[in-house]
Amino acid sequence: MKRNNYIALLEHDKDTGKYGVIVPDIPGFSTVGNDYEDAVQNAVEGLASHIETMHELGEKIPAPRTFEQIKANWGGWADWVKDAPDYFTAIIPAIPGFGTQRVLVTLDSRLVARIDSISKNRSAFLSSAAQYMLDNTEPEKRMVA
Repeated sequence: MKRNNYIALLEHDKDTGKYGVIVPDIPGFSTVGNDYEDAVQNAVEGLASHIETMHELGEKIPAPRTFEQIKANWGGWADWVKDAPDYFTAIIPAIPGFGTQRVLVTLDSRLVARIDSISKNRSAFLSSAAQYMLDNTEPEKRMVA
């Protein structure tokens, strides 16, 4: 696991069908989704905003821990496992938001509509997409335009 990714713990509520999400390394952060994919997407977007707000407030951003470190050292682990025996995990990227730069980007209006249909935060979405491409594409294949 890259050290700039956080472990998220998800719990499926069988009564509502929704998935709750917490990130043990980021106190106070939680979100929910209608299904697993929605919950993970909400966690990606929400975590980016949460970390950016922490940074703006001058709060220390905790370093991500491995899954093994969370199990061994997170004070809530025993209660989590007891209350959510069918838990799931996900890896959530920590979107760099420090020293952000405002840029003007021109996009096709249909593309903007598609982004808006699945994301509440265009900047976080575009940052995630760019980070994904940079992390998962060989350098010589990154040029898309």
